[in-house]
Amino acid sequence: MTSFRPDYVFHLAAQPLVRRSYEIPAETFEVNAVGTANLLEAINKLTGKCTAVVVTTDKVYENKEQHILYTEDDVLGGHDPYSASKACTEIVVNSFRNSFFNPKDFAKHHKAIASARAGNVIGGGDWSKDRIIPDIVRSLQEGSEIEVRNPAAVRPWQHVLEPLTGYLLLAGLLNDNAADFARAFNFGPYPEDHLTVKELVTKAIQTWGNGSWKDASNAGQPHEATLLQLDISLAVKQLQWKPKLTATNAVNWTIEWYKQPVKEQAAFTFKQIDNYLAL
Repeated sequence: MTSFRPDYVFHLAAQPLVRRSYEIPAETFEVNAVGTANLLEAINKLTGKCTAVVVTTDKVYENKEQHILYTEDDVLGGHDPYSASKACTEIVVNSFRNSFFNPKDFAKHHKAIASARAGNVIGGGDWSKDRIIPDIVRSLQEGSEIEVRNPAAVRPWQHVLEPLTGYLLLAGLLNDNAADFARAFNFGPYPEDHLTVKELVTKAIQTWGNGSWKDASNAGQPHEATLLQLDISLAVKQLQWKPKLTATNAVNWTIEWYKQPVKEQAAFTFKQIDNYLAL
């Protein structure tokens, strides 16, 4: 960090899987919370101006699993190790912001830091284990029935280009005005555009052209939240950011990517970026 002297830092590295966090809980906390602290300490050692956006998750909130749109000022929590580790990450960010990167003292340290809490991100290129879209695509490619663990669960699904655009926009505004933008922001779909897992799977099958699914709910499986919704009004109002794709379009764009031959996926990625920017 001190040799490269970055102007901007986007921190997206993490142990990002809920079910995996039950298998490696201590490592999950080490990577997500301590790893972020290490990065911010490195930024603190920089002598020049630096703007940082730390990406966490929509799961940082103390989720009551009720029909609540969580705002950036709601209580942090986390049932599983992944969610809790990301809530810890937010506490680490806030601590460094108050202790070393305080906007009131920007003229002295020239550092600005914000966090971004994104809803469930989908898009081409994701092959992670225990994620709904990769699981769907693997089953469709194999011609096997899709096993759905929590069909009634509600999530703030969004295409990956939505929050990425938000991160870039936030970084630019933060760089110009730390006092107004050095804080947390939610990125997700509009409140009326949250889909159940069942709806997402059904739309994915429709876009693929064939396939079927079955309810694979298991009372003995690790806990995963059944209802999570975000309030994005702060980002809409203060950043002038807004979702361009509906959840249905996000699913369509995602599945269309996986339908492409491997040798054409890179070109199709850039085509989707161009199409998104033209919206």
